[in-house]
Amino acid sequence: MLKTLSSYFLRTLREDPADAEVNSHKLLVRAGYIRRAAPGIYTWLPLGLRLLRNVEQVVREEMDAMGAHEVHFPGLLPAEPYKATQRWDDYGPTLFTLQDRKGGDYLLAPTHEEMFTLLVKDMYSSYKDLPLSLYQIQTKYRDEARPRAGLIRGREFVMKDSYSFDVTDEGLDQSYLAHRKTYQRIFERLGLEYVIVSAMSGAMGGSRSEEFLYPSPIGEDTFVRSPGGYAANAEAVTTPPPSPHDASGVPATEVFDTPESSTITALVELLNAEYPRDDGREWTAADTLKNVVVALTHPDGRRELLIVGVPGDREVDMKRLEASVAPAEVEMATDEDFEKHPELVPGYIGPLVIGPNSPARTIDEDGVPRGSVRYLVDPRIVEGTVWVTGANEDRRHMMNLVMGRDFDVDGTIEAAEVREGDPAPDGSGPLHLERGIEIGHIFALGRKYAKALNLTVLDENGKSQVVTMGSYGVGVSRVLAALAESSCDDRGLAWPAGIAPFDVHVLATGKGEEVFDAARTISQQLDASGLDVLFDDRRKVSAGVKFADSELIGIPLSIVVGRGLAEGKVEVRVRRGDRKEMPVDEVVDYVRCLHEELIREGR
Repeated sequence: MLKTLSSYFLRTLREDPADAEVNSHKLLVRAGYIRRAAPGIYTWLPLGLRLLRNVEQVVREEMDAMGAHEVHFPGLLPAEPYKATQRWDDYGPTLFTLQDRKGGDYLLAPTHEEMFTLLVKDMYSSYKDLPLSLYQIQTKYRDEARPRAGLIRGREFVMKDSYSFDVTDEGLDQSYLAHRKTYQRIFERLGLEYVIVSAMSGAMGGSRSEEFLYPSPIGEDTFVRSPGGYAANAEAVTTPPPSPHDASGVPATEVFDTPESSTITALVELLNAEYPRDDGREWTAADTLKNVVVALTHPDGRRELLIVGVPGDREVDMKRLEASVAPAEVEMATDEDFEKHPELVPGYIGPLVIGPNSPARTIDEDGVPRGSVRYLVDPRIVEGTVWVTGANEDRRHMMNLVMGRDFDVDGTIEAAEVREGDPAPDGSGPLHLERGIEIGHIFALGRKYAKALNLTVLDENGKSQVVTMGSYGVGVSRVLAALAESSCDDRGLAWPAGIAPFDVHVLATGKGEEVFDAARTISQQLDASGLDVLFDDRRKVSAGVKFADSELIGIPLSIVVGRGLAEGKVEVRVRRGDRKEMPVDEVVDYVRCLHEELIREGR
């Protein structure tokens, strides 16, 4: 049925919404695709819902072509399966939980691994039933502490999640690769640039994971690439440790006064002014050891202090730190935390009173260290490296402190920032940093969930085998936002023809009845030919407003019926292309062919 703008549920805005920070958020609201219902929660309006369904259809067609079977789970789920896998606690405050009237625990699903696992367990029991891939397109819920950027980081979002089930690890590798290739086809059909990067598995678990990122300066993910092809999320970058140093000639540790030197910058200035190096070079921040105190909140509610040591020329990257200690949550230590540990002097913390060197350190009968704050350091801090660091006394530091000679650590941690030009872990050259929006993520889960929920099948020898699984997600609503970011200009949105909410926008831009009659006839003919048409039949709206709305909404093709009609002509406009005048009786065939061309070319 032909859609007319005079009766369509749509209102465009001329001003950006006050809470919008990025183009996709501004334009999707202004163009009448979505409306804010609450922080991180949006109502899909008719125009936006058509667009969302078109993106979903591309995803669905490619998943079906891969041989996956579509199912649909509820969003409200019982707690028991998530307690069995410990994710009821591991998710922490990001999990929306509630109780029914009888006191039973429920949650709003952030993902559905447990439910897919139980479904297969309920229906399949033999290796002959596998391999199997199931998927759904479903709304998910996460209580984001800081929802931002419209659809890019919300509390409610649409996601395609799929799961593979295999008997062997080799089978999992094949299923993982099949999904990887399917994702490439999905994003190529959508006309969306992507980069595949190695990633952390986080609370999902598993042996391998990769993200599909849309490169964008507004993205929340930092990723790296090298000239030799290495690509990884910054959280997953590993630091190549240097070889141990020979510190046999390093003098004994020396404590010295450092008034007004509680920062690395001030400390380096003091060192160069009063303690010049014997080798003639100047002191730099890289010669210092910075010790940062953070507090971990574990899923069981236990609070633990952790000290992270990094070279003084680098900052602690909180996202890398969070990824390294997941599922624990991280925050900076508070004054109350320091009061409980008087051995820690803020601004002057050194390794001689923490970790294995702490006088309070004891080892219990199970071999677990107790009684002092754990000390983890950057991989660059290897045996024999020499440092200037805090002396655990107010306004005093230590120099000539040698790792392995004077202090030890509890282990290493990837928490220091990754910088432009750092070496790639695989030796493929210097790293280049970029930002990206995560649009897909694939995991080789292995047997974590199957083992927790007892998903087994009988193999060809009649022996019970735990099934191995993969998990694969596409953020459908995020993809839509990424497409909006990639398909806009200073006039508005400009959707690719393959997913646009309508194929053609017909505008009647005159006052005479003949203009509206001709525009309606063209719209009806295009509609009958199989194209989706939006007809702007508003009577008391100026041509300028209609043009502005058309460019804001972003339909790839428009036909302007106006002044040229007196000469038997109309104008065809490509949203991101040329304009052409042509006879009325040729416009339908021309636009049909032009639309097919846009589809083929992916624009």
